[in-house]
Amino acid sequence: MPSLPHPEVILTHESDLDGLVAGLLLKKLARHLFAIDVHLQAWNYQGWKNRPLNERSAWVTDLSFEPRLDRPNWLVIDHHALTSQPKQAQLIHDLNRCAALLCYDLCREQGLGTPALDRLVHLTNVGDLWLADDPDFDLACDYASLVKTYGFWNLHAVIKGEPERLLDHPLLQVMTAKRSIEDPIGYEWSREHVLEISPEVGLVRTAIGNTNLIVHQLLEQGATPYKVLATLFPKSNRTIVVSFRSQNGEALPIATKLQGGGHANAAGTTLPKSVTDPDIALDYLRQVLNPTVPLQADFNSPFAGLKL
Repeated sequence: MPSLPHPEVILTHESDLDGLVAGLLLKKLARHLFAIDVHLQAWNYQGWKNRPLNERSAWVTDLSFEPRLDRPNWLVIDHHALTSQPKQAQLIHDLNRCAALLCYDLCREQGLGTPALDRLVHLTNVGDLWLADDPDFDLACDYASLVKTYGFWNLHAVIKGEPERLLDHPLLQVMTAKRSIEDPIGYEWSREHVLEISPEVGLVRTAIGNTNLIVHQLLEQGATPYKVLATLFPKSNRTIVVSFRSQNGEALPIATKLQGGGHANAAGTTLPKSVTDPDIALDYLRQVLNPTVPLQADFNSPFAGLKL
């Protein structure tokens, strides 16, 4: 195991299970190595790009490596595609292993592995890399839905910052019931309610169900003419997050045009603060991704009363 810098802060992605598990594993590792409780911060992509980097040392996980992170005494543990190589920072990188699994490798080298964590990290890896052929795929999606449904910090509070408490948590029963009942209904409705953003990108309206699974099924079955499917997620602070999904690597370039990031087939971004409702979001996306289309806000909202 390489010598790791003493971190002032641990920084992780706040929007998914991989970021949560990876961040908590790094806290566990830092506590073991340095006998300190390092502060954990979680960021979405837009906020992360604007965050000043004032610390002399930090551990960063599940947030893409970029040149500004190339600093002495900074450790980056990530699995997103690289656009540059570090010269000063320490980088642990593997496209085929989720951030939580890469962090868990470090924990296991220190004797911190347990059967419970083995299982949790496996499920996190299956869900984050979208390994649809894995026999645990449906269960892994239920685990991933916990963060999507309840939020990073709410779930962090419920499990008291201990990742092992997620395994077989009673809230999974809610996710399983929602998947078996809501998803088939939601899929049929969403299949008939896809709005064009550009010839390449369609916006999926959702009423009920697991949005990621519904979009995955639409792509897998070729149910729309679009290579990329987008969904909108309003946040409590009135900002709107856009998720992009594809099958052949088209999602990431679309997200990059909007100052976002992620994986080749699963990427996203946070829209500017001036975009505060789904109708404005739809017009904004059409203008950026298909500039020949003029802005035409539809105040007879197609989103009225719907889950986004």
